[in-house]
Amino acid sequence: MRRLNRKLVLEGPVRAPDGGGGARQTWVARGVHWAAVEAATGAERAGEALTLSGVPVRVFVRGAPVGSPARPRPDDRFREGQRLFRILSVTEADADGRYLVCQAREEVVA
Repeated sequence: MRRLNRKLVLEGPVRAPDGGGGARQTWVARGVHWAAVEAATGAERAGEALTLSGVPVRVFVRGAPVGSPARPRPDDRFREGQRLFRILSVTEADADGRYLVCQAREEVVA
C-alpha cells in the first residue's frame, strides 16, 4: 500500500443562518487522516470573473465504516494548510475495506 505521509483535516459542510433569512455554508472539522495524495492530469474552466484551475487527485486514507463521522463523503473536503481538496467520490481501495480511495479535485484560483 502507499505511504500515508500527509496529514489532512477532513471537513464537512454545514449550513448556518446568515442573519438575513437565508443560509450560508460553513465547514466543520470532523477528524484528521494520514493520507497519500496522487495527482493526475489537470483541467481548467472559466468562471464568471476568474479562471479556476483544477487538478484531479486520488487521496488514500485508512478505512472507516459506512455511517462513521470519520468516513469521508462526497462533497466533504480535505484541508492541508491553505490547500483544499473537494471530495467527489469515495470507494474501498481493497476488498477488506482497510483503505479508502477518494477521487478529489484541488481547485486553485488563477
